Amino acid sequence: MRKKVTKAIFPVAGLGTRFLPATKSVPKEIMTLVDRPLVQYAIDEARAAGIKEFIFVTSRGKSALEDYFDLAPQLEQELRKKGKDDLLKILKSTNMDSGEIAYLRQHKPLGLGHAVWCARHLIANEPFAVLLPDDVIAADKPCLAQMVEAFEETQGNIVAAMEVPDDKASSYGVLDIKEDMGRIVSTNGMVEKPPMGQAPSNLAVIGRYILTPRVLQQLNRKKTGAGGEIQLTDAISDAREAGDEVFGFRFDGTRFDCGSKAGFLQATVSFALQRDDLRDDLYGYLSEILSADKAAQ
Repeated sequence: MRKKVTKAIFPVAGLGTRFLPATKSVPKEIMTLVDRPLVQYAIDEARAAGIKEFIFVTSRGKSALEDYFDLAPQLEQELRKKGKDDLLKILKSTNMDSGEIAYLRQHKPLGLGHAVWCARHLIANEPFAVLLPDDVIAADKPCLAQMVEAFEETQGNIVAAMEVPDDKASSYGVLDIKEDMGRIVSTNGMVEKPPMGQAPSNLAVIGRYILTPRVLQQLNRKKTGAGGEIQLTDAISDAREAGDEVFGFRFDGTRFDCGSKAGFLQATVSFALQRDDLRDDLYGYLSEILSADKAAQ
C-alpha cells in the first residue's frame, strides 16, 4: 500500500547567530523576506504539497514564532472596521487551526538529526517531510510538491539536491551517486561535509526531505557524526543500508540560502522584482545604483 505524506517537521531551534543583533530578540524564522516571514514561505510550500500536520521543533526564546501563527482578534477587528478586506484576507491566511500545528522543544543543540528525532512520537510509523526554512525555493510548482510526486513513484527516502561548485561541496551533505536517471538519482548514500577534494559528487543536499520511518529508527541510535552532532544525513545513509532506498531529486526552481546575509539579500531583491507593486520602483533604484557605480569606475 502506497503511503501519503501528510506530516512535516520544521527544525527551528537554531539561535540565528549570523543575524545578530536582530536575532537577539526576534527568531530568525520570522525575519521578513519582503513582507512575509521566512517560515511562512515554508508553510505555504508544505500546504501546497498536501501537508496537514505541521510540527515545529523549537528552543527557548521562540515564543514569537508561536504567536505569529495564532489568531489576532483585535487586529482582525480593526481591519474589518476600516474595511481593509485585502489585508484581512492576508492576515487570516497566516492562521493555523487548533490541532494543525504542534511545538516541541529541543533542549540541547545536538544537530539536525536530533531535532528531527525530537518529533518521533508525533510521526509514528509514517513517511514525513522535513523543511528547513533557511532554504527558500522559488518555483512555479513548489519544491516539496515536486518531491511528493517523486515519492509516490519511488516510495523511498528522497532528498532535494542541486549541483554546487567543487570548492563548495565541503559545506554540504553530498550524494554518492549509484545511477543518474535525470531528475531522480539513486544513491549509495551521502557524505556529510566531506573534506575538500574528497566529495563523491557535486550533487549537494539542500533543506527538503521526504523520509521513511526507518530513518527515525536510525536516529534512535543517537550516533554522532561530523562536528560531534547527530547528523540527519548519517541516519538517512544508515536507513539505506538497512533496506530503504535513498534518492536524490533535482528540483525545478531557484534556491536561496537565507541562512546567510548575502543569500537573504539576494532573495529579497529577487522576490521583490517578481511583485507588480514593487518591481518598477526597485528596478529603477537598482539601475541608478549600477549606473553610478559604473560611472565611478
